[in-house]
Amino acid sequence: MSDKRYVDDEKGERKGVIPPIEEHEKLNEDLHDLAVIAERKDEQTVPLDEIIENLKKQGILPSSL
Repeated sequence: MSDKRYVDDEKGERKGVIPPIEEHEKLNEDLHDLAVIAERKDEQTVPLDEIIENLKKQGILPSSL
């Protein structure tokens, strides 16, 4: 069963929806993630090997990896 609530006008036509707060927060997070992706779409990429090497130097990953 869905916890969504719908908003209807006086004619009974559906005009909106009120999702549960958890779903609303997740949708906001997803929207934020999409905005960040759009902002960064033209940035230069970094090779995975370079990222792994930097994480090893910072001690985040073990050097034996």
